[in-house]
Amino acid sequence: MAIFELEISFSADLTTFLRRDSRDQGLIRRMLAEKTAVKDIIEACGVPHSEVDLIVAVETHGAERYGVHFGWPVQIPMRLEIFGVPAPTDVLPQTQRLQTKTWSRFVADGHLGKLARNLRLLGLDTAYERDADDCRMLEIMAAEDRALLTRDRRLLMHSIVRHGYCPRSTDAEEQTREVLRRFRLTGDSGHLAPYTRCLRCNALLQSVPKSEVLDPLSAEPLTLQYYHDFRRCTGCGRIYWPGTHIDRLAARLARVTGECLRFEPEDRLE
Repeated sequence: MAIFELEISFSADLTTFLRRDSRDQGLIRRMLAEKTAVKDIIEACGVPHSEVDLIVAVETHGAERYGVHFGWPVQIPMRLEIFGVPAPTDVLPQTQRLQTKTWSRFVADGHLGKLARNLRLLGLDTAYERDADDCRMLEIMAAEDRALLTRDRRLLMHSIVRHGYCPRSTDAEEQTREVLRRFRLTGDSGHLAPYTRCLRCNALLQSVPKSEVLDPLSAEPLTLQYYHDFRRCTGCGRIYWPGTHIDRLAARLARVTGECLRFEPEDRLE
């Protein structure tokens, strides 16, 4: 097959993945000598497939524009227009998008511990093992049907990754905001349930009567004197109660969600 040229344009939200000299225009030209899946072409430019919501193919000598899937073979000169999540609604509106917009189960890599804690604080099911290697994270992701959160773009390019996101920021609170925006998780969505998961192990919390925590908290007489609402982790057994940190935690939630979330007294945990 003769060598042919591709012109590949990327929407602004994807240019962060491109080489520095290609970011301003979001445009890359490639020469191909054989039929190649469009997923491989996109990822060769540095963009993980999990970040792409719409691929538009435009033949060089034609005006027709049509949406294609990741496995679609490119074998003639053309232009590819690549859009991030969510793709603009006015671009081929009848074409099915490539990414699931809402997801609430995650696995975070070892460098995103603060993000994982914030997501758990919001009640989102978030697996996290600080020392997990790539194989272990992919195993958890696949076995438990989770979206992969990592800043390692090469890991997101793994063929078994169905749902994933690469946080752009290095700040944990901004990362949390990014994940909430990407997966459409708001207070009104019904997915957020603050203070219902253990920050240590991710298991759900269960209300328990004060009489059941007298022994575990015997070394904290002031806690037993002033607090009466307790919850225990159904996984590791850690006990939570409404304490002095609640205002700081509530302020953090307000910052990352942009919402004033209301909680019942027994949901306030320390």
